Amino acid sequence: GRVRYTQADPVVDRRMMSAGAAWVVREMLEANPRPGYGLGTFDVGARPRVAWKTGTSYGFRDAWAIGGTRRYTVGVWVGRPDGTPLPGQYGAVTALPLMFEVIDSLPRSAGDVVPTHAPDSVAEVEVCWPLGLPPEAQAPQLCQRRRKAWSLDGAVPPTFAERDARLWNAGRERFQVDAASGRRLSAECKLPHQPRDTEIVRWPALAAPWLSAEERRRSTLPALSADCVADGREAAVELRIDGISDGATLARAPGSSHGARLLVRALGTDARVQWLLDGKWIAETRGSQGFKRDYEETGAHTLTALAEDGAWTRIDFRVLF
Repeated sequence: GRVRYTQADPVVDRRMMSAGAAWVVREMLEANPRPGYGLGTFDVGARPRVAWKTGTSYGFRDAWAIGGTRRYTVGVWVGRPDGTPLPGQYGAVTALPLMFEVIDSLPRSAGDVVPTHAPDSVAEVEVCWPLGLPPEAQAPQLCQRRRKAWSLDGAVPPTFAERDARLWNAGRERFQVDAASGRRLSAECKLPHQPRDTEIVRWPALAAPWLSAEERRRSTLPALSADCVADGREAAVELRIDGISDGATLARAPGSSHGARLLVRALGTDARVQWLLDGKWIAETRGSQGFKRDYEETGAHTLTALAEDGAWTRIDFRVLF
C-alpha cells in the first residue's frame, strides 16, 4: 500500500498475502489455547476466537502481546520508558493476561466465536513426518508419523532442510541391502549378494531427544556387510552439539568460584563420541549421553565432537573472565 499523510490522500492498499495464506496463519494463531485453559477443562465457547502472539525483547526490555478477533485488534506493551530491563517479565506472563482482559471486555457478537470457513484454495491433507509429504503407498517406511496439515493451492511443501547443517540432506536416503541378511551393500563387495533396493528417512538431528527407540532404529542405516568396502555414508550423518550455540559467549555466574559450567551432548548418533577442546581430548560419551565441564579458560575456543562412525561437528565460542 501507500502511506497516507493526510485524510485527503487517496486510500491505496493491497494484500500482503493471499486470502488462503492469511486464513492458514490465522487458524494457527487461533488454535493456540489461552494459557491455563487446557483442552476440555474449561468451556470457552462463549469467548471470541483470538489469534494471538507474544514477544520479549533482549534483556527483558519489552514485553508485548498482540491479539485479534473478528472485529478488534489489541496490542499491549509492558516496559519502562527509559528502556531499562524488567527481569523476569516477558510477553506471555506480563502482557498476555492484560491483552485477554481487554479483549474479553469488548463488545462481541455471536459470529465472534464461530470459526470461519477455509477459502477454496485451502484443503486439509494428511502428511508424513519427517519428510512433510503425503504418504506413499509403495513406501510405507517413509511415513513414521502421520499428521493433518493445511495445503495451499494444492501444494504440499517438503520439510525444510536442517538449518546450519554441515551437509545438505534431502531427508531420505536410498541404498541397497542384501536380501537375506538385510546388511547394507556398497559399490564393491567381495562376495556375491542378492541386492534389494530400499530407503530410509532421516529425522533432523535436533529432534533426537523426542524420538522413540523404534523411530531412531528405523531412521538408522543398517550395518555394512563385512565383505564390502566402506561407502562413507556414516560419516555423512548430521551430528549436532546440544547445550551451547555456535558463536556463544560464556561468563561465570556472579559470585561463583568456578567457570561457566555446561552440560553438552551430541545428537544424531548412537556411537561413541570423542570430545576435543581446541584440538585436545577432554571427554568420551556414547550416543546422546551428556557430560559437564567448567570452562575456566578465557578467550576463543573450538569444541569438536567426533563419532566413531565418522560423523563430526564443531562449534566456536568465547569465554569471558
